[in-house]
Amino acid sequence: MSCTEAYKEHIEYTFNAFCRVVIRYAAINAWRDRDKRRQREISFEYLTEEKFYPFSTTDKYFSDPCKQYPVMICGQRVIFTNGELAEALSALPEKKREIIYLYFFGHYTQQEIGELYGRCRSTAWHHIHSALQLWIDFVGECRHRQKLFCRVCCQEHTSLRTK
Repeated sequence: MSCTEAYKEHIEYTFNAFCRVVIRYAAINAWRDRDKRRQREISFEYLTEEKFYPFSTTDKYFSDPCKQYPVMICGQRVIFTNGELAEALSALPEKKREIIYLYFFGHYTQQEIGELYGRCRSTAWHHIHSALQLWIDFVGECRHRQKLFCRVCCQEHTSLRTK
């Protein structure tokens, strides 16, 4: 089936017109979306004038990354950078502290820990488990003390405000 030159030209013009219409409506949709987005956006100047919202915060976790907390474990001075972890380990009895250190930080197996202390593997597991329970209890107690301290401080702050 042969097409005449006039027919080919007609198809080309029709396709060009179709493309122009599609591009025009795509541009209209893009402008409409941009206007909707602008209506929902709030400028930073407006935020700082109405209420003070800080643009950045500092986490307390990284306030002093170089601070070191030494703990004596297995006759060695081990240095931690996490104060809560060092305090929790220091609160454990010496034997439990050594077992936790060997298992989690020294990567000893339960069998090897049992051999070090002249016990079987299941006894080593029991010591690891009980040390973790003590650790969890200590951390929970510290958090509970922190919450109580915060409540007391808040009550004192509100009582000072009302006076």
